[in-house]
Amino acid sequence: MRRLSTPTNTDIAAPPEPANNMVSEALTARRSRSLAHELVKGFTDQIKAQQLKPGDKLPTESAIMREWGVSRSVVREAISRLQAAALVDTHHGVGTFVLDARAETSFRINPSDIATAGDVLAVLELRMSLETESAGLAAQRRSSAQLADMRRALDEFEAHTHNSGDTVTPDIQFHLHIARATGNRYFVDVMSHLGATLLPRTRINAARLPQAEQAPYLQRVNQEHEHIYAAIARQDIEGAKAAMRMHLGNGRERQRKALESTA
Repeated sequence: MRRLSTPTNTDIAAPPEPANNMVSEALTARRSRSLAHELVKGFTDQIKAQQLKPGDKLPTESAIMREWGVSRSVVREAISRLQAAALVDTHHGVGTFVLDARAETSFRINPSDIATAGDVLAVLELRMSLETESAGLAAQRRSSAQLADMRRALDEFEAHTHNSGDTVTPDIQFHLHIARATGNRYFVDVMSHLGATLLPRTRINAARLPQAEQAPYLQRVNQEHEHIYAAIARQDIEGAKAAMRMHLGNGRERQRKALESTA
């Protein structure tokens, strides 16, 4: 059985709880991110080596947990990153499948290269500039079907805020649907690559927040999404830009505070 090399991994065997809960939570978050990164690298290497070919189905969550010795939350975060990198696609109730390999481009940001707080915030600034314009174009060009796709992603997000389910995947999908609604494939290409890398909640996972903060955090994110959706629905170009700018600006501020608390 394959196991990730983290002898003190709290996702495998939790050590005695430290006196300082904040330190404990920070260490757990860092270990979980590291485990998810190793899992992403493992599957990416298998896909590049053609050990996993387009159309192949990935093992179930339970099988991955057993093979790699990680928790369900780590598996789901890794799958979300693979989806955002356009390496796999998940069909709910069916499974996760390998996609056709995308051609390499000269533009690439490797998540492992985003090492410092400054790197994270700088890349988030890039995302803000891209997605603000994307929202405006989506408001101008979106179809009824594309608007319905956004609505389904938001409904799934809202449903999972009440049951501690996966809110990261519908969050990523909502932003990708907006990129698709621009009618400009380059927005989709860039966002597919940057999605999980730049989504603050893949780094500030609500499940890692103290229990009392989880619901308010997700409610704020959900409300910000709804403002963006409403502007796109009424084809308010400037309103969509403003709502997206506010959402991503708030996300950047939440990211900055989280980085400071774990420094």
